[in-house]
This record gives sequence, C-alpha cells and structure tokens, in this order.
Amino acid sequence: MIGVSVWCSLQWWPAWIPTGLLLAGVVGTLWLALRPVLEITSSHLLVGRRTIDWLDIRRVDQTNWVTPMVVELTLREGPRLRVIYPGREEHCKLLLRLIQQRASQALINGVPHRRIFGDPPQPKVDKTGPPRPRFLSDKDEADVERMLNILKSAGRLDGEDQ
Repeated sequence: MIGVSVWCSLQWWPAWIPTGLLLAGVVGTLWLALRPVLEITSSHLLVGRRTIDWLDIRRVDQTNWVTPMVVELTLREGPRLRVIYPGREEHCKLLLRLIQQRASQALINGVPHRRIFGDPPQPKVDKTGPPRPRFLSDKDEADVERMLNILKSAGRLDGEDQ
C-alpha cells in the first residue's frame, strides 16, 4: 500500500499529502506496538524491565485520552513517567482503575486516594482465637464457678498458715 502511494506521489506531486499521512500513521502504529509491556502485581507495577513499587507513586494524572490510555506517574524519586497503553477501551479503563486503586499513597488527579477509594483495607485479625471446647453444661459450669469462688474466699486450701 505504501509502495503504491509512493509511486503515485512520484507521478503526481499532490499525492505526497496522503502518502505522508499514511506514513505517519504507519510510524505511529509501529511506535505504539513497540511500547513496553505493562504488568500489574499486588506489590508493584512493571513497565518493561522497570519495577515501580506502588508506595513509590506519588501522583497519578490521567489525560483526556481513553484509547490509547496515557497516564502520567509522578514517582518519589526520579522524573515523571508517561505510561501509554494502546488497547481496547474496556482494557484501558480497567488498567487505569487498577493503577489508581493500587497506588494507595498517591494523589489521583490531585485528589487524595482516601477520598476516592476510602482507607486501604486492613487485614482482619481474629483476636478471639479458636472457640473454647465445651466439656460441661451451663449448669455444671455455673456450679464449678461457684465452688471456685468459695475456695478463693477461704484462703489457703492446704491448711498451712505462714
């Protein structure tokens, strides 16, 4: 297709306009196709070979572009990072949402993360421990408690005085 456009352009000079636009589209598509792979894990964002910890992201700013998705990440150390993802609209929105949710210390378009998503969930700790096995009925347990209180009020149980 490009060869035909170039041949036509050589024959008739105004054909260079669509040929240039076609070449620009090819170069742009090739550039987007060669962007580094994005991988999201629970602890970090992987952009190509670069690992970015979620806590190192200080700001996530999205542009008005949905497809391709363009996001500016401001990191704790180093320059800003522009992430470009040329995917379908649903995938772009999902990726943006995941980046915004996981960057819990970041400002999302200038708004604190807590105001948008709430406080990050804390791991639940069971303070009660495992349930205590029951060997006695409620009535028998009450009798044992009553006898224990009587023994405690009597003082020493072995009869020796100090």
